[in-house]
Formats: sequence, structure tokens, C-alpha cells
Amino acid sequence: MAATPASGGGGAYSCETAERTREWMEALADFLRRHRPLLEAHVVNFFKGRLWELVDAEWMECLRREPVESLLKLPSGCVQEHWPATLREFVLTARSLVIPREQKAPQSLVSDIHVAPIGTVLAQGMNSKKKHEIENLAAVVHAIAKRCGAKTVIDVGSGQGYLAQSLSFEYQLPVVAIDASSHHASVTMARAERIKKHYAAKCVEKQLLMVPRTVTCHVLSSDTLAAVTLDACKDDHGGEHVRETKASTKKITQIQELTQGSPPLILAGLHACGDLSVNMLRVFVSCEQVKALVSVGCCYNLLSEDSNEDTDTCPGFPMSKAAKLSELVLGKSIRDLACQSAERWRNLTMDIALQNFDVHAFRAAFQMVLEKYFPEVSRLSPSIGRQGKALRRQRLRKVVESQMTTEKTDNFSSSTLKEQNKNTNDVDSVIHGVDTGPDDIHHNACQKFTLFKDFTLSGLGRLGCGSVEDSRLLEIWKDVQPFSEYIGPFWCLRAALGPLVETYILLDRLLYLQERSNLVEAMLFPLFDPTISPRNMAVIAWKLSANSSEA
Repeated sequence: MAATPASGGGGAYSCETAERTREWMEALADFLRRHRPLLEAHVVNFFKGRLWELVDAEWMECLRREPVESLLKLPSGCVQEHWPATLREFVLTARSLVIPREQKAPQSLVSDIHVAPIGTVLAQGMNSKKKHEIENLAAVVHAIAKRCGAKTVIDVGSGQGYLAQSLSFEYQLPVVAIDASSHHASVTMARAERIKKHYAAKCVEKQLLMVPRTVTCHVLSSDTLAAVTLDACKDDHGGEHVRETKASTKKITQIQELTQGSPPLILAGLHACGDLSVNMLRVFVSCEQVKALVSVGCCYNLLSEDSNEDTDTCPGFPMSKAAKLSELVLGKSIRDLACQSAERWRNLTMDIALQNFDVHAFRAAFQMVLEKYFPEVSRLSPSIGRQGKALRRQRLRKVVESQMTTEKTDNFSSSTLKEQNKNTNDVDSVIHGVDTGPDDIHHNACQKFTLFKDFTLSGLGRLGCGSVEDSRLLEIWKDVQPFSEYIGPFWCLRAALGPLVETYILLDRLLYLQERSNLVEAMLFPLFDPTISPRNMAVIAWKLSANSSEA
């Protein structure tokens, strides 16, 4: 039967006005509440809690027989005609609530925008993903700054300075790069000096080349970010420098009284982590000197969250008054699900997908080992599985590399082997399942138990537990193995809810700005190709007047 795709969000929903955004968020909240058990389910408890029983039995019976390719398309809203009507309705409704993520050309935002290609010198150290992001984001930041009269860019969470350097050297904009890591600041400065020499050699006429100024600071609040931003801009030494800056206790109003001479600013952030993206929005609203904002967030699991209805608090989530007054509470596990990428799922190869499902099975079976033989350890912390992640990956890498070496001639063409030898991340893709990669083997039953045993022993070692006899591990594996076929369908159904959670978080940020509609123009814009950069939605905003209000 032919598959029926669903277009992402759109349709009946819009975020062009605050009222329409609220309506969309209410529909999302209603759908998410109805499926909260699935949202809150965690893979570590899959066998222990018999989590497949949370899902309609007819759905699971249908999906366990589906080809892997169909499962991988499910989070993108692709259904099969022979699926139960209720399952089709679930998938299509979920997809209709997701904000459209297909990349839009920067020219649709600003018609005369110039996207400067990043040359080999400026691109040093960047992978193709980073280069794609920097080219598009830098062009938009430059265009918005020009439109709003912003003279200086504040790069928040600047990392190694890729965005800051592109804005400085390609667009000749003064940039202050703020990051919590002094090492990143040092790398940024050293890299900028090398790039500066290259650009200086190219200059025919005498031209002042600006190098990003760096500030090292742990930004723990919007007040801290405002203080650091405005203080850095009023410092008129004109040189590049690295400073350790302590958190400020001043309020925004006090800070602004001392920094009236600051130039008009634009805040920019590429995947500013957790609350950092949120603090950028609050500083934009509160600081008169900040005229515009271009922010691409990430790491929703690291957001602070307040479930109280007190609209005067300042958590990372919720931000808008409407969301604060609603009863929807997410929690870390659900916010973590917001990081799932339907586009990445859709582009996994069958073998990589099967291996992802296997690793989920290993982790859930490992929890059964802990429950049975080390119950006191199992009760210590819900994040217990992450503690052994690095070591388990190292151990699994050795096993998989060995198998790839001995079996590659039976499974791959010479061209695929050449690509494998070139890509050192193949085994990592097998183990922690975030990126697509070359096809790999799918382990048979014996190999799966070997991997499970290795996974378990390395995990136990990391946790300081004793060993467990192979016969006992085999007993547990035999008990859970018949239900492992449900992991793929279950995980894909849960992954289909991830984009809804992200949409709700993004709309909450947009609505926070729209609630100040007489002062601010704001939008969500899909700036990157989501298959390259899954966190591709930018919050873009600019002031309509010189006035501002308290956050």
C-alpha cells in the first residue's frame, strides 16, 4: 500500500499573531496531555515496566510487522493505508501540529540579503554542518543589523568564535564574543589572528580589520548577560582582549543608567545552550541598547523549568504569560525528547536504525540486571545509565570494529568499504545513534548477546559493581529478547511526539515577544536545512521603537 505523507504544521495553525500562537499552543498542550504516558516513558524502563503495553495493542501488532523503512518515516508523519485508523489519526494529527521546518531562503526574510560564502581560511576547523550554519546565520545577522541600525554584534555562547569571525572578516562588523570557557576565548583569539593575516594580505587598500573581542563569563541570568554585554561595549579601548567577568548583581535598570553611551546592539546566538537562549530574549526586551535578536537555541533538556503559576518568575520554560498560566508541565525527560529529529530518523539506513534499536534494548536489559543483582545501585539515580556511556562506547567500538573487519567482504561493495575507511565515526553512529552513516552489519542473535554482555560488564565496571556470571546474563537476555521487537515501534511513536514538544517550546518563546506586540516584531524562521542541522529554527526579532519594558 502507498504511504500517505503529512505536511508539517501549517494548515490550520499560524503564529503570525499572539492570538493565533496561543491557539496553536493550546492545541499542542491538549494533544501532549492525552499522550503523557508515552511522553514520560524512558527506554531504561522498557522491559522492567513493560512499556509496550502503554500503546494500543493493535498499533504494536501492526508496527512490529512493518519494514524498518516505514518505522523511520513515522516521526515525519508518513502513514500506511493498512494501518489502523486510530494509528493513522495519531500520526497525522501529531504532524499537523508541528511547525514547518523546511529551510527557507534568507532572501525570503530580507530581499537584498548577501550570503557570503566561507572560504577555506575562514572555514578552518569547521565541518560541513558548521559551515552551512555559519554562512546562513552570519548573513541574516548582518542584514538584520543593517535594517535596525545596530552597530555591534554580541555573539552569545560564541564557542570557538566561528560566527564572530565570519561577521568580523566577511561583513566588517564589530563583534563581542561571550563564552563561559576561557579556553574557547584563547582559541578564538589565536584563530582570529591567523585569519587576520590572510585578510590583510588580500587587502589592496589600507583597511582596518576588526578582530572579535572576547569576554569570558558564566551567564547565569539575564541581568548578568546584560551587564557583561553593556560593559563590554562601553569599553572603548578598541583592542581585542580576554577578560574573566564575574556575575553582576545589578538590575537591568541600574546597568542601563551606567551605560547610556553604548552603541546600538544586536544579540546573536548559534545553538546557545539551555537557558542562555532564554536570557538573550529577556535582555533583548529589557535593554534599550539592544535593537535586534537572532537566536537559534538547543539543549532543551538543560532548560530550567517552573511549574508554578507565578508569572513573575524567570525560568527557562515557560516564558510567555499564557504558557505560565496553563497546566502543562514538561520535565527533563519530555524536554529531552524535544531534541529528537524526524529528519534524521528518516535518513537513517536500515542497518543503522536496527543497531539503534539494539542499543536501546541493551540499555533496558542492563536495567534489569541492576534491578535483580544490584537493586541499591538501581535506586540511586535515574541518570545511572549515562554514567557509563563513554566507557561502554569504547568497549562497543572494539567489538564492532572487529566484526566490521572480519565480515565486511560479505556485506559491502568496495565503494562502501572505501567510505567506511574514510569515516572514523562509523562505529560511534552504531553505538549512540544520532547521525546517519555508511551501512553496517546487523548482529545476529549470538552477536547481540555478546554485545549485550560487553555493554553490561562495562556499565557495571563504571558503576563500581561486581561482575555477573554469563549464564545469569544470558537468562535475563532470553527473558527480554522476545519483547525487543517492540522497541523500534515504541521508540518511533515516542519520537513522533518530540517535534511537538520542540514546537511548543519555540512558540512559547515567540509568544513571550508577541505579548509585547506594540514594541517588538518577532518571528520563527527555519534558517538551516534540518537534515544537516536539526535545531534549525531561529527566533528573529527587532524593536519597533526606542522604548522597552521590563522582562
